[in-house]
Amino acid sequence: MNIARIGFTPVKGGRHMTHEVTELTVDGPVGDRVFCLVDPSRGRVLRTVENPSLLQASARWQDGVLTVVLNGQTLEGIPFPSGETLDVDYWGRTAAVHGCIGPWAQAYSKHLGYDVVLARAGTTGEVVYGASVTVVTTPSIHLLEERLGREVDSARFRSTFLVDIGDSTAHVEDSWVGRELQLGTATVRVRAVVPRCAVVDLDPVTGRRDAPVLRELSRYRHRQGEISYGVDAVVTVAGRVRTGDQVRLGRA
Repeated sequence: MNIARIGFTPVKGGRHMTHEVTELTVDGPVGDRVFCLVDPSRGRVLRTVENPSLLQASARWQDGVLTVVLNGQTLEGIPFPSGETLDVDYWGRTAAVHGCIGPWAQAYSKHLGYDVVLARAGTTGEVVYGASVTVVTTPSIHLLEERLGREVDSARFRSTFLVDIGDSTAHVEDSWVGRELQLGTATVRVRAVVPRCAVVDLDPVTGRRDAPVLRELSRYRHRQGEISYGVDAVVTVAGRVRTGDQVRLGRA
């Protein structure tokens, strides 16, 4: 088994970007979902499922500089704190985020058609749903492709890691719950299967709804009132993970 893709984004809800290497800390991948967009009129963190055009924005976060490409425009700078702390709703719980000064809010507001604020999470994982690391496998992707009769970009599932396990059984990752995985020099403990929503129906680059992925998953992945795909995990040993690194299944 090896790492086929590493993916995450510094701005929650935006396009899931491919990375050659990531550092995993006990809080998850460094640079993952550091920022979010907030609708101040509703006091909520924006959700991709309600704002699919967020996928048209790609972002990079390196050496303190945030770079966002949106509608052919590159917005780059250091997101200085505005001094405003916002207590906002994030999937039914209150999250503390800090407003940022820079060109991003205006560009996103124009793109979305209503005013939003770029904010930085008050603590690591503040705007992360579930565990900090998610994993899907190539046989699970291939099975879905067969059922849909089309190629499926794994970025639809916005997983931290796509693991290539050759000709193994689809959804074998379900059996990893409670066990450890060594990824490069890091170790994670698989926590649970991941419930899915209609975001998986969206093209991961355009945000257009272009495939009935959730409906198809509901036909064979509907369990206990949820449609699941992939697993999530918590980091137990920090380390570096590179594309191509071996993945080893450890103890329960």
